[in-house]
Amino acid sequence: MASAPPAAPPLPMSTSQTSQSAPSQATITTTPAFRAFISRLSDSVRHSLSLRRPWLELLDRSSLSRPDSLSDAAARIRKNASYFRVNYLLLLASVLALSLLSHPFSLLLLLLLLSAWLFLYLFRPSEPPLVLFGRTFSDRETLASLVVLTVVVVFLTSVGSLIISALMVGLAIVAAHGAFRMPEDLFLDDQEPASTGLLSFLGGAAPAVVSRV
Repeated sequence: MASAPPAAPPLPMSTSQTSQSAPSQATITTTPAFRAFISRLSDSVRHSLSLRRPWLELLDRSSLSRPDSLSDAAARIRKNASYFRVNYLLLLASVLALSLLSHPFSLLLLLLLLSAWLFLYLFRPSEPPLVLFGRTFSDRETLASLVVLTVVVVFLTSVGSLIISALMVGLAIVAAHGAFRMPEDLFLDDQEPASTGLLSFLGGAAPAVVSRV
């Protein structure tokens, strides 16, 4: 009876493919820059929210009165805007959010555009270069493409008109409240400078974007 042929020895497994594919498994959310951005953003939001005034104080009907003139209304708006700054920003954000939620297609376009900026440019490592559809894009080409895409989404779709109309409605509500709210009982000296919180975060994020150009 013939004996079975000996089994072939196992082939050694190369780790080159594993080591080469490992970097591709890393996502943008694991980069230190993205984690630092999220941490700073959350800290700035918490700090800004801690500066908001009580909503009952904002909606105090006993403090509402008709302004005597346009100059009086403008002076009230300036004082109330300084005192209720965070509350007014939250009101604008709420109006904008409600407008976008009532138009799911525009909200989807805006989220896709924001994701493209975050993942393709702002927090993408400079090495390796971006490769799409077999073509390598430099940082300048990526930036130019995103700018063109932003112009198309904002000005050639309903996104731009929706954002502008929502901001106009929000600003009208803020201006009306600021004009009719008497600021005599407000202690403006307790308010921190406008460069703190979320506003300082947005101002500090601008140089980081410009540095990549």
